[in-house]
Amino acid sequence: MSSPCSTPAPSAFLPTTAAEMQQRGWDAVDVVFVSGDAYIDHPSFAMALLGRVLEREGFRVAILSQPKWHDAEAFRQFGPPRICFAVSAGNMDSMINHYTANKKRRNEDAYSPGGKIGMRPDRATNVYAQRCREAFAGVPVIAGGVEASLRRIAHFDYWSETVRPSILATCKADLLGFGMGERVLAEIVRRLGAGKTVRDCRDLRGVAYLLGGKEELPDHRWDDAACDNTTVEMPSFEAVRDDKQAFAVATRLLHHETNPLNGRRLTQRHGDRTLVVNPPALALTEAELDGIYDLPYTRRPHSSYREVVPAHTMIKDSITTMRGCFGGCTFCSITMHQGRAIQSRSERSIMKEVQQLAQDPEFKGAISDVGGPTANMYRMRCTRPEIEAKCRRLSCVHPTVCKLLGTDHGPTKNLLEQVRETAGIKSVRVASGIRMDLARHDEEYIEDMARHHVGGQLKVAPEHTSEKVLSLMKKPATNTFDDFAKRFEAASKRAGKEQYLVPYFIASHPGSGVAEMIELAVFLKQRGYRPRQVQDFIPAPMDIATCMYWTGIDPTTMKPVETVRKLRDREVQRALMQYFKPENWFAVRKALLEAGRKDLIGDGPECLIPSKAPKAALDARRGAANRSERPGRGGKRVRR
Repeated sequence: MSSPCSTPAPSAFLPTTAAEMQQRGWDAVDVVFVSGDAYIDHPSFAMALLGRVLEREGFRVAILSQPKWHDAEAFRQFGPPRICFAVSAGNMDSMINHYTANKKRRNEDAYSPGGKIGMRPDRATNVYAQRCREAFAGVPVIAGGVEASLRRIAHFDYWSETVRPSILATCKADLLGFGMGERVLAEIVRRLGAGKTVRDCRDLRGVAYLLGGKEELPDHRWDDAACDNTTVEMPSFEAVRDDKQAFAVATRLLHHETNPLNGRRLTQRHGDRTLVVNPPALALTEAELDGIYDLPYTRRPHSSYREVVPAHTMIKDSITTMRGCFGGCTFCSITMHQGRAIQSRSERSIMKEVQQLAQDPEFKGAISDVGGPTANMYRMRCTRPEIEAKCRRLSCVHPTVCKLLGTDHGPTKNLLEQVRETAGIKSVRVASGIRMDLARHDEEYIEDMARHHVGGQLKVAPEHTSEKVLSLMKKPATNTFDDFAKRFEAASKRAGKEQYLVPYFIASHPGSGVAEMIELAVFLKQRGYRPRQVQDFIPAPMDIATCMYWTGIDPTTMKPVETVRKLRDREVQRALMQYFKPENWFAVRKALLEAGRKDLIGDGPECLIPSKAPKAALDARRGAANRSERPGRGGKRVRR
């Protein structure tokens, strides 16, 4: 294999065609990994990471990336895999990848060469699994990845506005691996390769499966944690489909069984069949995580691509230090896939990757990010393991930071110092965002960030200003953001730099109505923030906030929550967040008048919009009116 200092030869990649398989002298493969993403041999991409893990185990792995899915021909090119097909929609749920919060088709796919759309189907896991079945009946199909993980139980699907059954009931997979899949997939492949059957894999943590109509629930036990080995029965698919109260109960049960140290097996009836969801996989040790990231990735897209893959451009010069998140934000899926426990790499492993990157002739000296889901959670975890093993709290930082949580930023500061002092490294940015309620308790960390690791702008995520909405989000109060902003501004001045925070806010989150968005707009006006883009709430499968959106119930309290469901009402919330745009003037004015906030219309310094419509607003309304009318038959104009 080529060194990291040279452009890798095609043979450095796992084979992606029958010809590449034959170049290795293989007449067959053990596992065909099917993915909706372009093949990028970088540990940030699941197919590369899992493929390298299986390769390390001695298995022959082929990558079937973004195959033509309209028939099974592409799925036959390697011949029947000796062990199984491993199927994933890619790094994102395919529906979120394809559609905006307004359910409009996106015009770019960051995980495809050239950003092209249409390179994977909707509900890709289902389609790929079906084609695998058609290609070679009898070969086991293992589903995994974010899409399968977030749809492992009956769930609300925003794009069809229906409750859908577990993805296992609608696709042709034999087994589903949920969460981060290195350990579980490797063990499944080992067992199948040794002649065992899919049923022999049903005792593994981190798997879900459907029992046949006449099958009994197996008596599996897990004695590797504080799990009491009982089974929790969730409301059935039919119940959660027809009764929103039952849907909320199921959501609450699921989220309280996500700690792998005490999580119990779940079951859910689907007609005459039973879905079984085993306890989550245990967190990887530091040595296990290091072993995965130390594998010989080329860090490049496959050599066959002639166009840039946007996602690779974003992460090619970044370093992942950890995975998982204990924040428990109700609108975020990270905890449901990566887990609540922070799993951190050693400094040795991270610095080895930094040094390899610094030696790459294509590297320009700037590391774009050092972090993970939250950059400043590196090495943070509960200080009382015996308590952590029993804890079912959904967030370690809400409503307050748990007194048992280790919040020392020392390991993060030491690591960043080593990275920036490495020969060949000119700058080190932290772009993955930081948790303000943790950072504001360490002045030295804020000083280091302002002086060394912010390229003019630092991403933070206050998300809202309404105390009611923030509580539903499990986010800290607004004063946390204000306090951090002051500290960061002061630290930037001491560093002699003009730097700014880039705060992210969400429109249309459950609990957020017009009054709450007006409150947010006033906050933005007072502090001089003008968001260029609006982060619109997307109800992702299985999130707590998604349950609120669909049922109007907070599953953690079972109390009612007001939600915005109509697209036109969601458009009003976006307009209020960007009140300063002339084209939003009419929508903002209407919302302010209906809310009794005429005081915010005028020419005073506290007003959101002027009393008279700007010319740009009139032009925008006229253009919208013209677009809504199209010539009908016979020359008549028809409003649509």
